[in-house]
Amino acid sequence: MPLPTGRPPRPAPAAEPFPPCPPWRSWRKETTPMKRKQTKEAAPTTAGQTDRLIQQAAETTVPKASKPKKKTKAAEPLTPAQVGIGADFSVFEHRLARHYDELKWLYCELYHGDLGAFDYFTQMLRRSWEDRKADLRVQDAQREADPNWYRRRELLGMMLYTNAFAGTLNGVAEKLPYLKECGVNYLHLMPLLESPKGRSDGGYAVSNFRKVQPELGTMADLEHLADSCRKDGISLCLDFVMNHTSEDHEWAKKARAGEPGYRERYFFYDSWDIPREFEKTVPQVFPTTAPGSFTWLDDCKQAVMTNFYPYQWDLNYANPMVFNDMTENLLYLANRGIDVIRLDAVPYIWKELGTDCRNLPQVHTLVRMVRMVCEIVCPSVLLLGEVVMEPAKVAPYFGSTDKPECHMLYNVTTMATTWHTLATADVSLLRHQVDAVCALPRDFLFLNYLRCHDDIGWGLDYPWLKEHFGTDEVAHKKYLNDFFTGKLPGSNSRGELYNDDPRLGDARLCGTTASLCGVEAADYERDPFKLERAISCDLMLHAWMLTQSGIPVLYSGDEVGQLNDYSYHHDGEKWDDSRYIHRGDFQWDLAKMRHDPTTRQGKQFIGLRRLEELRAAEPAFDARAEMWTFDTGDSRVLGIGRWYQGRKLIALFNFSQEFVTVSNADQGPFEELIYGGTFDDLRQVKLYPYGFAWYLHTEE
Repeated sequence: MPLPTGRPPRPAPAAEPFPPCPPWRSWRKETTPMKRKQTKEAAPTTAGQTDRLIQQAAETTVPKASKPKKKTKAAEPLTPAQVGIGADFSVFEHRLARHYDELKWLYCELYHGDLGAFDYFTQMLRRSWEDRKADLRVQDAQREADPNWYRRRELLGMMLYTNAFAGTLNGVAEKLPYLKECGVNYLHLMPLLESPKGRSDGGYAVSNFRKVQPELGTMADLEHLADSCRKDGISLCLDFVMNHTSEDHEWAKKARAGEPGYRERYFFYDSWDIPREFEKTVPQVFPTTAPGSFTWLDDCKQAVMTNFYPYQWDLNYANPMVFNDMTENLLYLANRGIDVIRLDAVPYIWKELGTDCRNLPQVHTLVRMVRMVCEIVCPSVLLLGEVVMEPAKVAPYFGSTDKPECHMLYNVTTMATTWHTLATADVSLLRHQVDAVCALPRDFLFLNYLRCHDDIGWGLDYPWLKEHFGTDEVAHKKYLNDFFTGKLPGSNSRGELYNDDPRLGDARLCGTTASLCGVEAADYERDPFKLERAISCDLMLHAWMLTQSGIPVLYSGDEVGQLNDYSYHHDGEKWDDSRYIHRGDFQWDLAKMRHDPTTRQGKQFIGLRRLEELRAAEPAFDARAEMWTFDTGDSRVLGIGRWYQGRKLIALFNFSQEFVTVSNADQGPFEELIYGGTFDDLRQVKLYPYGFAWYLHTEE
């Protein structure tokens, strides 16, 4: 199906909508799509896809054949004495010696042989290791002995705002049983370090890296939460804003006052001459809400680099003291019990006149040094890089086998392409994108997600779209934004635009998964047909996310289909930032209905939990599995294959509102994991609107 310039609107639904609950067995008999083995027949039902999934969750447990292999007895936990706790620094010295030559080489190359700064740096590493408490050192040793601990398919993440979810850090600690019920064992808390009210950029303008926002609690509360998470088997992730500080940070205040040594930590200029040269080549991050890359400070008659917002001052990593002190801040957080450090906006951290100040070689030097620092001081800590770019620019942030950088990266382009596919009902670009990811080494681990705290930017592969479909980028972005804001006939999405730039014809998209899938519109209209379709769409997208290799991460509220929160329109500090539409308070009163399969919250929660449990139990979802796409014969349906240790999974996803029939030539027998049943082949498979299926073949 071509994607023409300014693709015409999708047709409005027919006057008589598809029945949401077609007789599953009736069409199977009419078309004879699969030769079903003689098994005990279920009673005929009119249940639709979502209802059947929930019924299976209620009546069955994880299939016996899909249970993980029996694990060997776990090794006895290491004792503090075994990991060098006490007066003996041999463990630290051994780790430092392993990395010393490379670390010194890179540091001195970047900082022009400044041995004094390097000596200070290594002494800081020693102090940080000495400050690391005993149970964290034990965990370090255990994870060193099991370096692939974070690649297990059982990992399921959730990202949330502390205040929106539970009010305070102690409130989050009290809600850990709910998170465990959700199957969460990786918890990402959105920015919570001290930042000025009204000038915080959602917490990304940090004024103190060692204090928590007072309304959320204290650093002691954060450490208590980390301890509680560790006891419950939950790895805790925290943002580390590496590129900039708030203008209220101590360094920024001293720089503004002209104290010696502090303006060198930022980019200060006494005229617009050099800033204008920078702006000739540096793209704007927020062209409408914060245009330009510099801000003039009237009080000190200086221009300072502010690539994001005027109150966020870019740090100068060409100054070794910036790297030393920021690394010490990172280790301070690691020593509070944080398991995963998310490096925010990492491609931006090195600036060089005459370049776009993105992805410069020195960025990789800095990230490589941070990786070695963690392996020396806190080897149980992982680095998660935020690199919002296409795969070709993302992959280098993994580093190489012998010189690794980030442990994990976000699968940003696949996320954006997934939403494009939903709007166009054409999987061509998504196949192209997934093929690019599958071509990367399997050691590269991605975090897969549908929604997060941020907007959806349409960073699609437009050269490929233009070459294959003649797609015009500006017209196509307008189509996507019109579709997801419900402006097009037949669209039930309810999103809002962010940083809408009429001059460039560009904008980003905001909204919760459920609202973008049509749940909000159907709920408002009290239309059961639309609601069934919208929930199916939501679950189909989550099933697709769970099928990908890597770690699936939910955005808090998606597990119960939480809708947009429009209250930010009436908040004086938030009204002009549409990202707050999906940053609303968690609706605990609605979440109470999660166990009731007659409610939309129950359908979403129960259905999603079954998919998550199946994924955790089935070896074919292992991160080391081979994964590929295949042609289903229908451009509306994505076909995915996975193979691991003699287990082959065939996954199908219908991105359209129509019933479709597709074929697969693989020989069976196949077990349908989600809905049950055994089939000789997949020569004809009929899928519901927004239907999906997982078929497993086990080699004898």
